[in-house]
Amino acid sequence: MKTALLFGSTGLVGGHVLNQLIQNDNYSKIKIFVRSPIQIDNSKVEVIKTDFNNLEKHKEQIVGDECYFCIGTTKKNSPDKNEYQRIELDIPKQIAQIAKSNNINSYFFVSSGYANSKSSGDYLKYKGLVEEEILSLGFSKIGIMRPSFILGNRKEFRLGEKIGIIIFKLLNPLFFGPLKKMRSIHSETIAKAMIKLANSDIDQKIFESDQISDLVK
Repeated sequence: MKTALLFGSTGLVGGHVLNQLIQNDNYSKIKIFVRSPIQIDNSKVEVIKTDFNNLEKHKEQIVGDECYFCIGTTKKNSPDKNEYQRIELDIPKQIAQIAKSNNINSYFFVSSGYANSKSSGDYLKYKGLVEEEILSLGFSKIGIMRPSFILGNRKEFRLGEKIGIIIFKLLNPLFFGPLKKMRSIHSETIAKAMIKLANSDIDQKIFESDQISDLVK
């Protein structure tokens, strides 16, 4: 019976990860780290109100077997450049470092397709830098998910996303061969893939969008 740590439990992918962990009998405890207290009526779940400006004070709570990091933002929601960097780069790197120092065995991270530390755009650059940090820390098991366009029911309305869903429905059949990794993917599929990876003997560390889908087929 394992203890899982989850950052981003109220988000699009993180919400599904939480549900999958609750339903999975391999887990006896799920620690979710949140900015604001939330009510969850399940005996396996421990809610930890977290000061993300001072993660070191939570070091003794960031203890378990597996860590799932599903936090992300947009420049619209975080227009301040420093805040955007803090959420997309600084926080995930620091949590990975704390997790490794506390001997957590497995680390799973929702990155992005085409993540690259040398990218000219902040989003892909930060994702790439976090990936490099996680890989350098040497966890026993690593799952870096690189989804393309993520489908699912977001809490806030995004016009661009609605348009994207229509476009990808038309384009998905055209993405084959090396372009398969550009296919859209549902948030629940990403969550299921991470849980399956955590409980199987798979050595691969980085998964493109089509490979994430293949994990749960």
